[in-house]
Amino acid sequence: MQKIDLDEPIIEFVTKHGKTPFTVRNALENIQVFGGIGSGKSSGSGRLLATKYLEKGWGGLVLTCKNSERDEWIEYSKQTGRENDLFIIEPNGHHRFNFLSYLSSQTNGRALTDNIVDVLKTVIKATQDKTGSGGNDEFWSSALDQVLSHSIELLKMAYGRVTIEHLYELTQTLPKEDKKIAPEKDEDPSAFYSAFTKVKKELMAGIKAWEEKLGDDILRYYHESGMYNIELHERFPNVRPFNYLDQFFMTTYRTLTSKTRSIVDFNISGFFFRLLKEPVFSLFCDGISTIKPELSIRGKIILINLPTKEFSKVGRDVQILFKYVWQKAMESRKINDSTKPVFLFVDESQEFLHQYDADFQAVARSSRIANVYLSQNINNYYAVMGGLQSEYKVKALLGTFGTKFFHANADIETNKYSSDLLGDTYKEISTESVTMSGDNFSKTNNKSIELEKVLRPEEFSSFATGGELNNCKVQAVMYRQGNTMANGLNYMKVSFDQNHKPKNINNLK
Repeated sequence: MQKIDLDEPIIEFVTKHGKTPFTVRNALENIQVFGGIGSGKSSGSGRLLATKYLEKGWGGLVLTCKNSERDEWIEYSKQTGRENDLFIIEPNGHHRFNFLSYLSSQTNGRALTDNIVDVLKTVIKATQDKTGSGGNDEFWSSALDQVLSHSIELLKMAYGRVTIEHLYELTQTLPKEDKKIAPEKDEDPSAFYSAFTKVKKELMAGIKAWEEKLGDDILRYYHESGMYNIELHERFPNVRPFNYLDQFFMTTYRTLTSKTRSIVDFNISGFFFRLLKEPVFSLFCDGISTIKPELSIRGKIILINLPTKEFSKVGRDVQILFKYVWQKAMESRKINDSTKPVFLFVDESQEFLHQYDADFQAVARSSRIANVYLSQNINNYYAVMGGLQSEYKVKALLGTFGTKFFHANADIETNKYSSDLLGDTYKEISTESVTMSGDNFSKTNNKSIELEKVLRPEEFSSFATGGELNNCKVQAVMYRQGNTMANGLNYMKVSFDQNHKPKNINNLK
């Protein structure tokens, strides 16, 4: 396979200073686009980046917030000759992704439990970070982890598989301190006791049959020599984990303080309930998958058409879920000099953040993942990353974007951040003073050097925003870490043409 040239230009920005290339390497160092409502960020820099990545033949993942994004990407794919590479997960569509089935095919045993817990916990905590209710409490987080982990282990022991229906029903009926430890009758017990007693009875029946087969003399020897537990756990490996389940559900969690427990129960049941509703259940929790994240490695573009403006919280949940699974899959692939990059494109990116985003983006370059995040302002990120240390979380995330585009904006915090990032420069200030003494006038010219902002915060609000009034031109400041641009600096003012026509790669062959 052909070696990928990381220094190959994807875009060339032309200014009076000359040409400034935006390369594959720059793309892999992540891009953040900020711009207010109507600034042209989506139709300007966002559209240009999207079509250029498609022209390169890259595969990727697109998340949606607005209803219009599906049609926009269909148009992008047609313009670049990539319409056959676009796979859309949507209601009444042809594609689905059963995430539990996918995770089961990737791992088994304890690793499967850990992977499922990792995915579920990440999505649940993403919701909590946004509301600020409990998501940053380490004790709450630990309790959530244990409930999910022990519930999944119990279902695997009882039924040999894990489904969202079983998880919802089981977590809805976990033992409580004010309830009896076991039902009075075995007929029609709750979902928890049905699974719990099934495993317990099967283990006891197996152990009893084993002991009878050993005979009294050998059984007595095992007990006296201390070999009984060794032999028991070797022949019945589920005994030890079941004892842990018994201890957790019947003692630890059952007697947990009502405040902490109510938060955990409410968020788990609410999340599973949302997954059980259509069309999400059919698309992500049932049937045979027609799509898996690895399709992006083969140059396919996966778009999830469950925009949050229409599907609200559940649309956000499943898109974060798929995003996290996709990120893990892309991060784990083997990379060599010929590995083609993939991209993650997220408009209104604040809607789809989770706790591991900064970690993933920190290694995006080595994993050859080109992330493009678009948002109106920094305060959107602060609002999502609620709770303790939200400022540090936002700064850590923004620090992972090697290139930033700042479009027109009326947000004070974002404009101040943009201005501070560009920094200060020394400017020559000329002043003139006139003095009068009687009939005589004298004039004095003075020059001084002062340190001023390269671009004052209020200047960002005056950038061209496209449309007929601006001849379809959109302005922004591009800031890039590392190598300087044609003007000798690491920032410059650039413009985008909303009428730009992408290259159709099929016509170039």
